[in-house]
Amino acid sequence: MAVSEFELIVLDNGDIGLQRVGVEDLLVRVNFSPDVKQYLGEQQVEVAKRMIDSGINAVIELEQSDILSTQKDSYTTLH
Repeated sequence: MAVSEFELIVLDNGDIGLQRVGVEDLLVRVNFSPDVKQYLGEQQVEVAKRMIDSGINAVIELEQSDILSTQKDSYTTLH
């Protein structure tokens, strides 16, 4: 799997997006309600970043768990 670089961007409407560097298509869009935007203030981007980081980490953990499970199933126990 090729390594890609990603960037967070703030869209014209205030949403925060994740995209690959040099690619216009968004992979993830975070949209906070007006009340949450007011509550978070300047911290909106940092909160969105942490949300996206948590999601990426969860995917990595699930993939590793699947790999370990598949490897475990491929072993044969000899007595």
